[in-house]
Amino acid sequence: MRVLTVHNYYQQPGGEEQIFATESALLESHGHEVTRYTLNNDEIATTNPLILAKKTLWNGKVYRDLRSLIREVKPQVAHFHNTFPLISPSAYYAAKDEGVAVVQTLHNYRLLCPNALFFREGRVCEDCLGKVPLPAIVHGCYRGSRTASAMTAATTSFHSSIGTWSKAVDVFIVYSQFAMNKFIQGGIPAEKLAFKTNFLHPAPEPDEGDGGYGLFVGRLSVEKGLGVMLDAWRKLDNKIPLKILGDGPMSSLVTEAAKEMPEIEWLGRRPLEEVYEIVGKAAFLVFPSEWYETFGRVAIEAFAKGTPVVASNIGAIAELIEHGRNGLLFRPSDPTDLADKINWLLEHPQELRQMRSAARAEFDNKYTADDNCKRLLEIYQTALNY
Repeated sequence: MRVLTVHNYYQQPGGEEQIFATESALLESHGHEVTRYTLNNDEIATTNPLILAKKTLWNGKVYRDLRSLIREVKPQVAHFHNTFPLISPSAYYAAKDEGVAVVQTLHNYRLLCPNALFFREGRVCEDCLGKVPLPAIVHGCYRGSRTASAMTAATTSFHSSIGTWSKAVDVFIVYSQFAMNKFIQGGIPAEKLAFKTNFLHPAPEPDEGDGGYGLFVGRLSVEKGLGVMLDAWRKLDNKIPLKILGDGPMSSLVTEAAKEMPEIEWLGRRPLEEVYEIVGKAAFLVFPSEWYETFGRVAIEAFAKGTPVVASNIGAIAELIEHGRNGLLFRPSDPTDLADKINWLLEHPQELRQMRSAARAEFDNKYTADDNCKRLLEIYQTALNY
């Protein structure tokens, strides 16, 4: 199959970039022809705000460039990961106008919420779900700016009003039943939504988990539950070290916590191979998110290494954890309950060892590359049949 994959890179790389890269490589490893089209948000710094707003709504140059590229490489399917803000929904129309099936992976809630998270002022917020997103403008939910929030809200509202999501996209991919339900609530046609898990390619080998520490991996931001986790470690009173991998706007909070609690070690960003090694040696991974995660890729990275996950019982991550088998769930935003769950693990080493085996078995049963590629091709075929 000939596939065009499309992604607008963020200024701070994250899980979407990894998925775009690994999914494209997976298709190629199975003999499919992949052409990549990308833009990078680094361009925003040198773009006039009015021009940026216009491009976000409809980027005419991208429309023309993509039509030209499609005529050259003749893909059967155009698979989009992120179009915001530079690629814009004009790219869908470029593909449709050239007779190419359109697939969009929904990595976040951007179509329903201008800040893409359903999270405001330290709590879950659904004020814009299924509505014109005026509250997001009032509160400056995108980048703390009412102007930027208005630009984002105008884009999604305009394209909702002209039927872009129903006419220009054949299939939307979602990674969880939770996310699927939210998108249906927000007005995305249910018949356009297709479920597919995430995956790792290549998959790392499991480890023994003999490092004797807890681990957090991810963006250091408020919605990820950093404050909840650090408060839990204060309650644990130096019972187990904590390693933190990642970077982000809350890095100063982590630095201060590490000064206060010597058992906390901030490792910053590390190469993927090193991340896998650190994950595999951890006793458990902590996943304290306070927002509606659409999936939780780091959780399956932990499963692949045989590392159980202690996660907040919210959003899609709650679908990945079978409490007591491959990890534990705690009450969202509750550091006391998180500390209690970690204490239980420390007091039950035999059960913890059993969870390690169950975690890897979960990965082998659900998150392998071959099965994922098969499901992806099924979704492409569905798009082609529209």
